[in-house]
Amino acid sequence: MLVEKNVPLQAFNTFHIVAKAHTLVRVADESDVQAVLAHPELGVAPKFVLGGGSNVVITGDVKPVVLKVEVPGRRLVGETARAFIVEAGGGEGWHDFVAWTLGQGWSGLENMALIPGTVGAAPVQNVGAYGVELQDRFDSLDAIDLQTGQVFTLNAAQCAFGYRDSVFKHGGTMQTLGAPTLGLKDRALILRVRFALPKVWKPVLGYADIEKKMAEHHCTQPTAQQIFDWVCEIRRAKLPDPAVIGNAGSFFKNPTVTPEQCADIIARDPKVVHYHLDNGSVKLAAGWLIDSCGWKGKSIGQAGVYERQALVLVNRGPGVNGEGATGGEVMTLAKAIQTSVYERFGILLEPEPVVV
Repeated sequence: MLVEKNVPLQAFNTFHIVAKAHTLVRVADESDVQAVLAHPELGVAPKFVLGGGSNVVITGDVKPVVLKVEVPGRRLVGETARAFIVEAGGGEGWHDFVAWTLGQGWSGLENMALIPGTVGAAPVQNVGAYGVELQDRFDSLDAIDLQTGQVFTLNAAQCAFGYRDSVFKHGGTMQTLGAPTLGLKDRALILRVRFALPKVWKPVLGYADIEKKMAEHHCTQPTAQQIFDWVCEIRRAKLPDPAVIGNAGSFFKNPTVTPEQCADIIARDPKVVHYHLDNGSVKLAAGWLIDSCGWKGKSIGQAGVYERQALVLVNRGPGVNGEGATGGEVMTLAKAIQTSVYERFGILLEPEPVVV
């Protein structure tokens, strides 16, 4: 176990916010966590698990012990009649892992290409894009209890996946399928994740951006690699590269409303972008709501709303090697946007990133 003190975190969060970790430990496997827990001082200190830093807003120096997840590894661990079971270490980059699976001939994750962050952080958020969520391809994961040091395995039901949600985002006791479950927020670190990638693959289409690509290429039956390439092109055209412009991707969740609420909004704003869900509710495009309130391109301090996509907040500062937006400026901007949207539409937008 290597313990580092006063570690700059600017390169470890995609917003490139300047801050330091008072104490940081790099986790390559469960033994590193167990060593921390056995330490007389670190063991009793609060812990903060850090993956790729792509879903975090840091508002000051981090006092809890930062456990930087760097668990490596990609491998085929088994197969069933229907799927290949593929495992990745929690420290693996998500996009690189998706590209690797395709290179091995295992399809199924291509719609989630170019999502920033690590494999270990992906289940926490139940990441998703263009009609596919992590839970659709999930098999199981291994995590370690940050109190006892015991490694345990969870299946999909035990992870309690929801829209950008999981058991890892809740503390205390939560209800899952009618049964009480102990939330794992701040209690677990994800070591490895396994995915069930279908042997009989079918493309997930239906999104306007992908259908536009199909029309441009005169292609009605795209391959998984084509979808991967198209999703990368679409995302790069709409979203800023965190290596160039600090950001945490989509900052707010797309809210869901009842059909009656949607009808009321449509009566006032007929152009509202919305999608009907299988459960009868309606998902609204948070980016459209924010744009309609006039926020696109606006700034508070050096935190701004991206000109091409109002759902993305960005750091307008000089970049990874210099001062830029503070976490306070980012959250002030976020709260101002929430107020505008609520006053106009009666909807309170929920931020996706964790605020530290």
